[in-house]
Amino acid sequence: MILISKEQKILGLKIDVDTYLGMKKGVPRLLSTLRKPQIKATFYLSMGPDSSGRAVFQLLKNPLFFKKMLRTGAARLYGLRTALYGTLLSSPMIALSFPETVKQILAEGHEVELHAWDHRRWQDELSFHSKEWIEDWFHKGMDAYRRITGKDPLSFGAPAWMIDDRALEIIRKYSFRYLSCSRAKKPFIEEITGVMEIPSDLPCFEEIGGEHGVDILLSCLKAKGIHVLPVHAEVEGGIWNKYFMDLLEGVIAAGCEIVPLSRVGALLEAESLPRRKYRFDLLPGRSAKCAV
Repeated sequence: MILISKEQKILGLKIDVDTYLGMKKGVPRLLSTLRKPQIKATFYLSMGPDSSGRAVFQLLKNPLFFKKMLRTGAARLYGLRTALYGTLLSSPMIALSFPETVKQILAEGHEVELHAWDHRRWQDELSFHSKEWIEDWFHKGMDAYRRITGKDPLSFGAPAWMIDDRALEIIRKYSFRYLSCSRAKKPFIEEITGVMEIPSDLPCFEEIGGEHGVDILLSCLKAKGIHVLPVHAEVEGGIWNKYFMDLLEGVIAAGCEIVPLSRVGALLEAESLPRRKYRFDLLPGRSAKCAV
């Protein structure tokens, strides 16, 4: 058991898996990266179809999204096939296609939680869908999670940190111990669900860049306290893996303990956390507003 003191420097490691490519290649690479330093993380998995190709509609209507794709080298990160899934190519299942990989994540001591059924449609279309669509989305995601792991998830992390009141009302029906659905600066009790929110308070590499991003993130971790780093299997488990490895080395050298999110939740005193409602803001380096 990892014992955490409030006097320590703590980094919670949250790894989102958004695509088929991220599950197939990014996750195994990240498992290898974390194995030698014996770091444990929380993997939030997208269970169902990879509809990444539908992002083409964002390219047409959101200039910020187009700039982000250019800045992050999306073609190299995701590849041509990913860019066509859900449009010219059928959508392959993500975690459901790799049950053995999910078992490996768990066998190596990491945590697996629910990220999505269809990540792209939630990210781009949540506000346009009915409450019934959201209920069905959760039903499919929970059913897929149970089929792979044989249990219920303890946490939900919303795709692209996109949430609304209807989704939170539905989340109340499930027995999540904590959520990770926002980019708030501090943990809080989410007003509608009454569940602890452990936000990703640090920027991710695709927002701040690779080489300079290492220095930026390390500077954020100099002071004592708790932070959560959002990681993407397609990015840190892809062509930017070296920067992620450099960051981990720097974090360890700085005396910061790296833990999965359940350990962060165990440290926090829920009764002392403020009760808050999310709001939306456009953070630097992002192409759309997210919950903060």
